[in-house]
Amino acid sequence: MENIKEALKIIFFGTPEFARFCLQELLFSNEFIVKAVVTAPDRKAGRGKKFKKSAVKNYAEINGFTIYQPENLKSIEFVNDLRKIGADAFVVVAFRMLPKLVWSIPNLGTINLHASLLPNYRGAAPINWVLINGEESTGVTTFLINEKIDTGLILMQEEIFISKTDNTEILSNKLLKIGAPILIKTLLGLKKKIIVPVSQKPSGNEKLAFKLTKENTMINWNNSLEQIKNFVRGLSPYPGAWTNLIVNGSSQRIRIFDADPVYETHPHQTNLIVIKGNKIYISHTEGFLNCKEIQIPNKRRMDAKTFLNGYKFSKDSSVL
Repeated sequence: MENIKEALKIIFFGTPEFARFCLQELLFSNEFIVKAVVTAPDRKAGRGKKFKKSAVKNYAEINGFTIYQPENLKSIEFVNDLRKIGADAFVVVAFRMLPKLVWSIPNLGTINLHASLLPNYRGAAPINWVLINGEESTGVTTFLINEKIDTGLILMQEEIFISKTDNTEILSNKLLKIGAPILIKTLLGLKKKIIVPVSQKPSGNEKLAFKLTKENTMINWNNSLEQIKNFVRGLSPYPGAWTNLIVNGSSQRIRIFDADPVYETHPHQTNLIVIKGNKIYISHTEGFLNCKEIQIPNKRRMDAKTFLNGYKFSKDSSVL
């Protein structure tokens, strides 16, 4: 075991499950001492609008970490608290953009783990967008944070293959398995001064990973069936690709979480709901989209067979 005096002192910044897993791996290593954890403030969520803690906060509380949840990252009190800790490095995984006042504090710099192969898919939702765009591979990158989002010097990268059946949850788990180890390798490499940071070299053809919104998570039925399938899996299980279901002239939003193309000719107009046995099909110029798992407002997600047991579509039901 490495002498505790030589262990790298770290402050960890993160919020979701992806970050919690990385924090856990750092804690399990004898090479590091996590001196404090910074995570998002508790937010109201759910029907009861109760305050919800982040995955990172829950884990930090269980393990007795000092926790900071600043609304203002430029707060003098918060910045002074970070400086007093005397950490060797800050580690950022799935957290909001840090001001220079913060990321410039530690001697070894502030290291970010990003879930894409930078400079491709800079932005807030790289795992979603590589799937939406039908990419065949992706990976993780560790880099040094600077003034602009996801543009800092690259430290390490690792690539993985994307399966046609991967959704966001599955791909996230794959990336975790390589992300946490590469984060640890990066920190040790910086400590031992065996990593040479290199500049990002954009080719000009890179795609961006925009923040997910109500507008950009709506299904475009003019896209190909393959594009729609990728859109669905890129937004599953959260937040879910959505569309407007039109029944008897009224509209309600439904979410589709799993779907497959069915390529065949048919006599139907496009965008109609067509029930075939226990399957929910949506007609398309190329055939049908087989909606395998859906959700209507105020109901849980259901597979098509279960959904049809309690819901009947009218003959003119369609999507828009």
